[in-house]
Amino acid sequence: MHRLGARGPGGAALTEAVVAATLAPGRAEGAPLRLDEPLSFWGGLDPLTGRIIDRWHPQAGEWLTGRILMMPAGRGSSSGSAALAEALRLGVGPAAILLLKRDAIVIVGALAAMELYGRPCPVALVAAEDWAQLAAARWLDVFADARHTQIRELRS
Repeated sequence: MHRLGARGPGGAALTEAVVAATLAPGRAEGAPLRLDEPLSFWGGLDPLTGRIIDRWHPQAGEWLTGRILMMPAGRGSSSGSAALAEALRLGVGPAAILLLKRDAIVIVGALAAMELYGRPCPVALVAAEDWAQLAAARWLDVFADARHTQIRELRS
């Protein structure tokens, strides 16, 4: 259910949209941030700043704010939904989240932020074969409706 174009001379260029399964609807764009390991939003993310504060995480110190967060799956406590929703409420959370495995905690956090605060954060389930090309893009546009998610690379 995915479509990718050929790799261009400048790197992994997406010439067609990647189609993924929608887990939470919305529209966002931003630079991708691929995490090497799952992140627990509860205790791993500072919901006041949008920074990864888990000192053992490979991307500790990175900022999620406005990024297209790519992580294999979520990790940790069910309180992570509240931490994600709070970061989104404050405008310091990720613009969108792309996953390789469904994660109810991530989905609930994104849906709660939309329902309670009007802050959309699309969440999509991406095929593993599309992962590297999406992570290599400079800027992504994510459009997730009830039927499916389309992810395109935006170029300046």
